[in-house]
Amino acid sequence: MSVRSLVVGASGGIGRAFCRALAQEGEVCGLSRSDGVDVTDESSVQRSIGALEGHFDMIIVATGALGTPEKSLRSFDATALSAQIAVNAAGPLLVLKHSAGLLPRDRRSVFAVLSARVGSIGDNRLGGWYSYRASKAALNQLLHTASIELARSHRHAVLAALHPGTVDTNFTSGYGNEKVSADVAATRLLAVLNALRPEQSGGFYDFAGKAVPW
Repeated sequence: MSVRSLVVGASGGIGRAFCRALAQEGEVCGLSRSDGVDVTDESSVQRSIGALEGHFDMIIVATGALGTPEKSLRSFDATALSAQIAVNAAGPLLVLKHSAGLLPRDRRSVFAVLSARVGSIGDNRLGGWYSYRASKAALNQLLHTASIELARSHRHAVLAALHPGTVDTNFTSGYGNEKVSADVAATRLLAVLNALRPEQSGGFYDFAGKAVPW
């Protein structure tokens, strides 16, 4: 069956890869800053998503920002934290807020966001990266909370936070040694999403489909 998909953040490295992979399964609509979508500006999110028609079987939010990671407590900057939360946590939830009505109620649907293992509190053994870690932890909480509410109206829906691994894009330039291409990352994550069941909605999963500690 043909799948209709929406990718928000379609101009980024992994966003483009998602579009390429999903185009093999059906129709893909891509939105990005070039289309006037700024996930930190709710009016632009509402305007762009509000112009879409019909239902989408899969919606993926591939936006995000790394900023300048603070390697020590001395480097912590409250303004930077606010900016990271706006992009990495509030942004994807604004997309869900305005696109939930585009998910079908009578069949399985997927809403996925890109999180990161560093957002795991239970897996944090190195410290540092205060703002980025906190923003991804906030994203995980927001998505999990939304999954509980959405299950009441969309019982077939799957909401998932995904850890893609270190992907070779401009986003990770200068970080990490073992990287995978954006196309490999997108293919792996789509395989994870296709295998998830509604009872697993609201979870945090890595690129192999394993649950990541909160």
